[in-house]
Amino acid sequence: MTIDQSSDARIAAFNLAHQHRPGRVVTPTTAAGVADAVREAAVRGDRVHVVATGHGLLAPVEGGTVVSTAALADVHVDPEARTARVGGGARWGQVLEAAAPYGLAPVCGSSPTVGVVGLLLGGGLGPAGRTLGWASDHLRRLELVTATGEQLSVTADSHPEVFRAARGGKHLPGVVTEVEIGLVPMAEVYGGGLFFAAEDAGRVLHGFVDWSRDLPETVTPSFAILRLPDLPQVPEPLRGRCVVHVRVVVADGDAEAGAATVAPLRALATPLVDLVGPMPYAAIGAVHADPEEPMPVMDGGVLLRDLEHGFVDALLSVMGPEQHVPFAVAEVRLLGGALARPTAGPDAVVGRDAAAQLFVVSAPAPDLFTTAVPAVAQALVGAVGAWSTGVVQPNFVGALSGPNPWVRAWPADVRDALDAVRAELDPAGLFAGPR
Repeated sequence: MTIDQSSDARIAAFNLAHQHRPGRVVTPTTAAGVADAVREAAVRGDRVHVVATGHGLLAPVEGGTVVSTAALADVHVDPEARTARVGGGARWGQVLEAAAPYGLAPVCGSSPTVGVVGLLLGGGLGPAGRTLGWASDHLRRLELVTATGEQLSVTADSHPEVFRAARGGKHLPGVVTEVEIGLVPMAEVYGGGLFFAAEDAGRVLHGFVDWSRDLPETVTPSFAILRLPDLPQVPEPLRGRCVVHVRVVVADGDAEAGAATVAPLRALATPLVDLVGPMPYAAIGAVHADPEEPMPVMDGGVLLRDLEHGFVDALLSVMGPEQHVPFAVAEVRLLGGALARPTAGPDAVVGRDAAAQLFVVSAPAPDLFTTAVPAVAQALVGAVGAWSTGVVQPNFVGALSGPNPWVRAWPADVRDALDAVRAELDPAGLFAGPR
């Protein structure tokens, strides 16, 4: 076990907008080491903050003990059972790589660099979600260290209420040291992204709305208005431009059928770049091409009750290419399909009854975080209010999600059940709450 008690103890953090100052950082290499670290923090009177990849840190960590699960990152695939045992600090890219040789795939999010546990606890919305459902639908078991240092093996049978909270409840008080997830037989998909010029934004997005109606659940699409930096790592046709990025995954593995599905999108306008085609599922992160380097941002999202032309007009009125706004991303992901179906047994997933997910990410401009960024976000909230459910999906909560976002994340009965589990597992409040 590694312990950093220096005054500048550092923790992994993807969002550099926050300066973290933990009292100490503990990096156990075993579940028993995690239990020891938790018990020691309790004796010291420290609050415990659990950190894996740092993508879920929404506010500064001040003092207390950070238990980092970074050293618990082993992945073991059982190809016959179609399962994977994944350490609490592993990232989805590791699972994709481990499962691919067997023609198997995890139900993961859009970025392979995100931690497995954090995404699972919030539900987990991925590029093939309409086909495969939420990531947490495939959770089989988790190993949890509680506030007393007890090590629980949690399944639907052994601890049903805790298991329910782990599937979409997001803030489970304790340290998840390992999960077991189901894998799906999927080696290849037809997918990728089409990048269109700013002047085609209206035509493309309205065309997307028409095209997306009544899609089979083998197709999972999304779109984003991107303001890309003028940097060498951005492909030259897109560098320094505002573009529309239409993403799609056709998960039936048939390239001819996939091409036919995407043909109406290609016909909307001439793409600046066309990256859609047959691809290994292990490369699924290329569909959204999310940033992988840490940077300071503000972000937030809300679920939508419908995706229609009026919404597109409202979105473009605030975030369109003609607007000068300090935002890098405004994206919409189509839900429905397998994402709408109840899973076996109770869970706490938010979004099964929504039509789409809206998410925005600011430009990395900290000098605007108290002025223009929240002002534009508020204008967007007003513009799309008629289509918003007012509910936030836990994995898309951020600084721009408004006051008390966690109160709006679950219906009252689900929230009460989650609170009961948290009170049972951590009655003294050892573990820090939502950050």
